[in-house]
Amino acid sequence: MLGLLEIVLPVFLVMGAGYIATRLKMFNNAGADGLMLFTQNFAIPCLLFSALARLDLGTFFDIRLLISFYTGATISFALGVLGARWIFKRRPGEAVAVGFGALFSNSVLLGIPIMERAYGPGSVDANFAIIAIHAPFCYLLGITAMEVSRADGRGVAGTVNAVLHAMFRNALMIGLACGFIVNLSGITLPEPVWAAVDLIVRAALPAALFGLGAVLTRYKFSAQLPQALMISALSLLVHPSIAWFISVEVFGLPFEFVRAAVITAAMAPGISVYVFANMYDRAKGVAASIVLLGTAMSVLSVSFWLWALSTL
Repeated sequence: MLGLLEIVLPVFLVMGAGYIATRLKMFNNAGADGLMLFTQNFAIPCLLFSALARLDLGTFFDIRLLISFYTGATISFALGVLGARWIFKRRPGEAVAVGFGALFSNSVLLGIPIMERAYGPGSVDANFAIIAIHAPFCYLLGITAMEVSRADGRGVAGTVNAVLHAMFRNALMIGLACGFIVNLSGITLPEPVWAAVDLIVRAALPAALFGLGAVLTRYKFSAQLPQALMISALSLLVHPSIAWFISVEVFGLPFEFVRAAVITAAMAPGISVYVFANMYDRAKGVAASIVLLGTAMSVLSVSFWLWALSTL
């Protein structure tokens, strides 16, 4: 438990710093908007580019592992959208933004450190197989669902065109695409270029967390609590349960694959949940609450899944 707290608490401390600085008027709303624009359009795309360009895509890449993880992610996303629409009476676009919280796990910021602490530094190869397509899969599904929900009778061809346009103009997807191109082509970038990318990458997560804390001051957390609880339950309990069932009962995967699927699925909703909501200006208050509540609840839920895996 202490090890998990040591991983999760820094996230809260950086978010809390942004929240307190804004509350004390040491950091204004314009600064928060600028910081989120920087992280969304520059820093996080550089992070994704760097990770994919340097990743060994062939390591532990098993289709059964991907099916185990992404089936659970897709079902949780669908349940989140339906719950937001039917239970909380959200409009279609807002429901997609809320449901995205049950789709996008914090696979890097929390997933990798927890795996290394629990199973050792050599335990994360299978996790990277999931991470390699995590953002492309989640954003493709989320953007498609959002564009369909906003179709307004424009027809199949118009909706497909809108999806493609949204995908290719998205800075995050451009970063991912460039990372894959560099990785697969074997292009060697000059060291000064990598040094510049790494400088921006080091700022990505802390800046995004600080900005998220700042924007939380705009919302009343209690008003969003029921929706945040629903999504947190889907993300922390339903998703890893499905990943467990498919990886163990359906495919009978080796333990190293099972633990990667279950632990990655059990991670709290990531910062990208708010980034996605902010991109479409839909349900941003709920998205911010989901990230905050889900991260807090994950201390207990991840401990449970680590214990459950120890029984296999």
